Amino acid sequence: MKLSNTLLIILLGASLLIAGCQSSEEDESQSQTKDEVAVNTLTEAEKEEGWQLLFDGEEPSKNWRGYCSETFPDSGWVVEDNALKVMGSGQGEAGGSGGDIITKEKYGNFELELEWKVEEGGNSGIFYLAEELCDEGEPIWKAAPEFQILDNENHPDAELGEDGNRQAAALYDMVPADPQNANPYGEWNKARILVYQGTVVHFQNGEKVLEYHLWTDDWEEMVANSKFNDFPGFADVAKEGYIGLQDHGNDVWFRNIKIRKR
Repeated sequence: MKLSNTLLIILLGASLLIAGCQSSEEDESQSQTKDEVAVNTLTEAEKEEGWQLLFDGEEPSKNWRGYCSETFPDSGWVVEDNALKVMGSGQGEAGGSGGDIITKEKYGNFELELEWKVEEGGNSGIFYLAEELCDEGEPIWKAAPEFQILDNENHPDAELGEDGNRQAAALYDMVPADPQNANPYGEWNKARILVYQGTVVHFQNGEKVLEYHLWTDDWEEMVANSKFNDFPGFADVAKEGYIGLQDHGNDVWFRNIKIRKR
């Protein structure tokens, strides 16, 4: 009788162990599937909140076109591993073959979210409220605020400017990101930009890193003390403009690009 009870306990324990292992494997599989589905998609809650995808992981030309162009670039930009990638040229900004891209639609009050990563020594940027200076033959960065994208450890721009205002998530050449919490090259970073009636907030990897206010005396002073003081009209940022992604001649990847109007 005692032997039978012992045997029963052993068999019951073995069954529970096997069931636990199977459950763990199923949970891991479900978790992996969930992560895979999440890339470049919206949850039901996000859809209800008004978020829209700007990149579906397959065809960027649905929502993007070249700067001062009616079509998406024929070269320089590719889809790689569910990410929109700008191809590096090894010659910096002067060597980019694809050029900058902008959204087909303009946005005024909005929240923009995306993930980005760069190659070693990589440099790029996210422009917003951008205008096209096609008639003047001028680049997008002369007419739009920029959320800086950078490998802070290896690109010399990290040491230029003042107080880190050319590092990742900075308002380029004007306001540094504080705290500076960018992940190193090769790792994904999450950017979020909120624009509402002139108030602009940058977030990086879940933390608010800066806030400023357009069309104010402080804004005019910031522009006057930056490289953009040499560009007439820069301070008069458009009330509504394009979102832009920069081709700075380095390998840079973007994914989970989504926006909602406010």
